[in-house]
Amino acid sequence: MEWKKCYLDVILVPLGLLITVAYHVWLWHKVRTQPMTTIIGTNASGRRMWVSAIIKDNDKKNILAVQTIRNTIMGSTLMATTSILLCSGLAAVISSTYSIKKPLNDTIYGAHGEFMAALKYVTLLLIFLFSFLCHSLSIRFVNQVNFLINCPMDHTCMVITPEYVYELLEKGFVLNTVGNRLFYAALPLLLWIFGPVLVFLCSVTMVPVLYNLDFVFGSVSGKVDENRNSSDFESSV
Repeated sequence: MEWKKCYLDVILVPLGLLITVAYHVWLWHKVRTQPMTTIIGTNASGRRMWVSAIIKDNDKKNILAVQTIRNTIMGSTLMATTSILLCSGLAAVISSTYSIKKPLNDTIYGAHGEFMAALKYVTLLLIFLFSFLCHSLSIRFVNQVNFLINCPMDHTCMVITPEYVYELLEKGFVLNTVGNRLFYAALPLLLWIFGPVLVFLCSVTMVPVLYNLDFVFGSVSGKVDENRNSSDFESSV
């Protein structure tokens, strides 16, 4: 009887997660092969130029660098704090003896047993914990950049180079992006409390929304290609 109640959970929830994972695998492939068509690749290229410009003219732009990195750290700190607060709330719900699922048993589809309720909350707890971990590591790397970007670059120190500083900054932003995507993936699973159908519908809806936020369209990509072609033509001349 329990299987007849949870077959929607077994089918729709993994299918919704598979759609989200497949989109992000395809996005990762695009970032690796065609980075300038994605927001992630375009922003990474801009950060590389920003690091070079800051280090090149560090005497005039050192305050700007510290303020910019401080704002980045504040954003990661906010997301890390939100994730750990949600983890604390979910841990309190799991350990509580009060049953919050009884008023919903007759109004939603899917299984309503103790095991399924525990599975929902534990899954959410793990996702928010991994999101907190990614944001914490992101703060660590960006804090290192905050010190190294203002170091004087001389010929005696061949280890701390602009490329090394950029790699640290990029690791911080990659971890920040992964933490944000884990946080976004928890949104459909939050709706799992109200049934597996909403999980599937929310996952399908999030894919086109993220697609429009992750890719460069229209005149922007056209201008990039035009500038690239013109620069190639000038170099050939």
